[in-house]
Amino acid sequence: MIALRGINWASASLALVAVCTAADAKADGAVADRAIAGFAAHCFDPRLTADRVADLLHPTGARVDYYDLDPFLSVPPSPVVGRAATTGTDRRCEVAFDGDHADRATEAALAALASEGITTAAELPGTHTATPGTTLLGARQLNPARVAVVHVGTRPGPNGVETFLSVERLLPSAT
Repeated sequence: MIALRGINWASASLALVAVCTAADAKADGAVADRAIAGFAAHCFDPRLTADRVADLLHPTGARVDYYDLDPFLSVPPSPVVGRAATTGTDRRCEVAFDGDHADRATEAALAALASEGITTAAELPGTHTATPGTTLLGARQLNPARVAVVHVGTRPGPNGVETFLSVERLLPSAT
C-alpha cells in the first residue's frame, strides 16, 4: 500500500474505479432510455427513411442497423449496410446498446405495437428463430399483404452484453 500526504492510494484507486463504473452504468442507462424510446417512437413508422434514422436514431448513442429496399415514400431505397438482409425481408430497423435492458425494451416494443394498432398475430416465418437471450419474438400483420417480425433480447456485443430491439418487414411473397 502506498501512502503519500495521508492519501491511501489503494483505496483511492478503488474509489476511482467505483466512480467510473457507476458513471459508465449511468451512461449505459441513458443510452438505453434514448434508444428504447427512439425505437418505440420511430421503427414502426412506415414513413421512416435513412435520413430520418440519421436524425432520430443515431443521436441516441445506440448502434443502428437500418435498411429499406422498398420505401413507402417516394425516396431512394436505403441499402443494406449492416448485417446482411434477412432472407424474405425488405426493411430492418434495429437499435442495440450496452447492458441488459431486455425487460424494459420488451415492454416498450409491446406498447409501441399496441399504440400503432399492430396487434393481429401472424405466422412466424422459419427465417426468424429465437436466440439465447430472446425475450420477445413475434410476427404481426401490418396489412393484408405485409407482416412485421419483432425480435427483442440480449446477445454478446462489442462491449459485453448488449440489448437489441429489431423489426423486420417481410416481402409480400414471404407471407
